[in-house]
Amino acid sequence: MKLAVAIDGPAGAGKSTIAKLVADKYNLMYINTGAMYRAVALKAVEKGLSPDNVDEICSLIDKMKIKFNGDRLILNDEDITEKLSLPEIAGKVSHFAAIERVREKLVFQQQNIAEEHDVIMDGRDIGTVVLKKAPYKFYITASPEERAQRRYNELMEKGILVDYNDILNEIIKRDHIDTHRKINPLKKASDAVLIDTSNMTISEVVEKICSHINIQ
Repeated sequence: MKLAVAIDGPAGAGKSTIAKLVADKYNLMYINTGAMYRAVALKAVEKGLSPDNVDEICSLIDKMKIKFNGDRLILNDEDITEKLSLPEIAGKVSHFAAIERVREKLVFQQQNIAEEHDVIMDGRDIGTVVLKKAPYKFYITASPEERAQRRYNELMEKGILVDYNDILNEIIKRDHIDTHRKINPLKKASDAVLIDTSNMTISEVVEKICSHINIQ
């Protein structure tokens, strides 16, 4: 394994924003594993597949060519980044991500990337499963209310009309699913640095993470 930085945490904690900034600072490849699961959910929904259609979903994944261009996700030569933040996908992704065979396939892809590149990955099981031997691990979190407000602001800025309470309820629901699923649940790795970002600026979080990373 090459140099690896693992960032875990619940939905809306700011993992992606923070990881991209750290990636730029240390010239690391940024891998948004949550976006990979969203891509699966998006394509499954487009095909009319439910989480019960496991064989069909796995067949779909086998035909998916995922690559990242900066923070953009390219699927089969199509940039689908904007579609991944749609509320209807955010509300369903945890159900698809809880499927054991889906996780096995995507974890395999993620580990292969880490074998070939210096990476920073964010997600739900990076420090505990995907990059268990990563020398730098962080668990980023914030209160559900703060995370809902951030997601609300983000979507409204994009012109997507949403209700704050709907987002809050969805985040609470996703937290429960992510932390209680049988396969690789969301939890802090024992050797990860815990950072509560509720009352921190983005630059403060980046500075704190970088203070723990010793890269020559």
